[in-house]
Amino acid sequence: MYLTSEVKKDLFQKYGKSESDTGSPESQIALFTHRINHLTEHLKQHKHDSATRLGLLKLVGKRRRLLNYLQRTEIGRYRSIIAELNIRK
Repeated sequence: MYLTSEVKKDLFQKYGKSESDTGSPESQIALFTHRINHLTEHLKQHKHDSATRLGLLKLVGKRRRLLNYLQRTEIGRYRSIIAELNIRK
């Protein structure tokens, strides 16, 4: 599988406070972004995979809601995570 526990720990350590920090919005956004990028690459090869496309759209919606929450509450953290992950709004 593409998303092993080591990859998750690396993501959480890089974008969260520690490798066990799975609940912060930054770490969740980083995890969703990693998964979105993987599914996007999959869909470039398999254009008619509707189930994956639906899952991708749900992930994008979840990430968007987390980004909106972070923008409402702490704009500095929002701007830093946008810049680190190269997410455009």
